[in-house]
Amino acid sequence: MKTVLITGGSRGIGKCIAENLAKNGYNVVLNYNKSEKQAKQIQKELMEQGIKIETCKADVSNREEVKKLVKFTLNKFGNIDVLINNAGIAKLQMFNDITDEDWNDMLGTNLNSVFYCIQEVLPNMIHNKSGCVINISSIWGLVGASCEVAYSVSKAGIDGMTKSLAKELGPSNIRVNSIAPGIIDTEMNNNIDNAIKEEIKSETPLNRIGRPIDIYRCVEWLINDEFTTGQIISPNGGYVI
Repeated sequence: MKTVLITGGSRGIGKCIAENLAKNGYNVVLNYNKSEKQAKQIQKELMEQGIKIETCKADVSNREEVKKLVKFTLNKFGNIDVLINNAGIAKLQMFNDITDEDWNDMLGTNLNSVFYCIQEVLPNMIHNKSGCVINISSIWGLVGASCEVAYSVSKAGIDGMTKSLAKELGPSNIRVNSIAPGIIDTEMNNNIDNAIKEEIKSETPLNRIGRPIDIYRCVEWLINDEFTTGQIISPNGGYVI
């Protein structure tokens, strides 16, 4: 039975991934930072269905807390077969309004966390000569987004790390890929005006906004696939081709 560690797993895409992996028999450690109530509710609801999931609080922008998270997972299950770097924040603001604090918060949560988490799980994966790392980036890391420069930079950085690490870790049988979703119907995107969402829908060949389950299906495929690495896969309904 594979063990999966997922960061930012209490809401949105992360919640969908964590719940479905647990339902499909994976050992899952759901990481959260501020959303303890939501994380514990997920755990409670799954337990009522006879499904077990572990939760662990950690600020993944802090290396020492990442070390504790990885130690918690290894103590529970012995191995980490899959790391899903999903934790992230977003903020709409004009470029000239970005403060040093805004910039550092964005890169710390979205990019540094991926760096820390991968470094801390690698000794176990290298020892096992096996591993799967899935980074959740964004369509805006591929094409950029107006008024989301810091966010776009952080996600583009994830994709660059993905490609480089895939080359470096391939000889150790560790696969590294990114999923770069288009607009997904989650709480994080509630700040997007409905008129803008409708405009995006009309410009999307599949004529709809994405759902968290669309991203989960891609995650499950990447976990089970054995010959895909270094790829940036973008489920976006054809919005960007």
